[in-house]
Amino acid sequence: MKTRIFIMIAAAAVFTFTSCSKMNDIDQTSIEMADDDAISDAVFEDVFNTVDHADIILDGFLKGGSEKSAVADSCPLITIDHPDDAVWPKTITIDFGTLCNGLYENTRSGKIIIVVTGPRLEPGTTRTVSFDDYYINGIKVEGTKVVENQGYNNNQNMVFSVTLTEGMLTLPDGRTIERSFSHEREWIAGLTTRNIWDDECLVTGTAEGVTLRGISYENTITTALHWKRACRFIVSGVVRIEREGRDPVDLNYGDGDCDAYATLTMGEKSKEILLRYHR
Repeated sequence: MKTRIFIMIAAAAVFTFTSCSKMNDIDQTSIEMADDDAISDAVFEDVFNTVDHADIILDGFLKGGSEKSAVADSCPLITIDHPDDAVWPKTITIDFGTLCNGLYENTRSGKIIIVVTGPRLEPGTTRTVSFDDYYINGIKVEGTKVVENQGYNNNQNMVFSVTLTEGMLTLPDGRTIERSFSHEREWIAGLTTRNIWDDECLVTGTAEGVTLRGISYENTITTALHWKRACRFIVSGVVRIEREGRDPVDLNYGDGDCDAYATLTMGEKSKEILLRYHR
C-alpha cells in the first residue's frame, strides 16, 4: 500500500568557521579538523531533523490528523509504503527531486529513505535511514543511520540512540570527509506537543572520522550538546576533538544563546569563531 503526501521539512544549517581572532593562536590544521567535524555534525543533524519531522507527520497521518500542521519547508514529496497485509514496517521516502530550496537557504536533491518499525514514541522501535543520490548544499551524503527509541530515563525524558556507520560527505570538488558516531538524544522539551519549534534535546556520545586532509580523529561530547529545533546551531555544550600527536581541541558552543558563536580552545590558547553556512 502506498500513500503520497506533499509536505515541507524543517532543517538545520550546514556551516563552516570564520575566525574572530588571529589565526596564529591555534594551528591551522587543528582549526580545519574542528571545522570538518562541525560540518559533518551539522549535515547529519540536518538528516536527524528531517527524519524526525517526517516521523511526526507520519504519526499525525496515522492518527487521522492533518499533515499540514507540521509544514515548515518548501518542496519534498513524501511517499509512505507498507505491506498490504501488515501495518509495519513502513518505508518513508523523502524525495527532494533535482533541486529543493529550504529554510536557511539550504538546497537539497535526491532521496532520504527511512524504514520505520513502529510508532515514534513506542520503546524499541527503530528508524533505519539510507540515502539515494542525496545532496545538501552540493555535498553528497552517504552512510546508514539508525535511530532507536530507548524509552524513558530516570528523569522521565525519552531517550533515542542514534548511530551512524560508514558516513561520508563528498564535497563539490571531490574531496571527502568520513564520519561515524554513537550518540544518545535525551528529549527535554516538546516531544509530545503539536508545535515542532519547541523541541529540545541533550546529545551525548562519541564520534570518529577522517578530515579532508586525511587526518584521523576522535571526538567525545564532554558537556551535553543542547539542541533546539528553533535555532540554527547547537546552543551550548562542549566537544573534545583528539588526534594522534597533538593536544586536544575543545569546541564550546556557548551558554545557551541562540546565536552563531562558539569558542575553540587548545591548551591555553582560545579563539572565538563564527558559525556560517558552508557553500
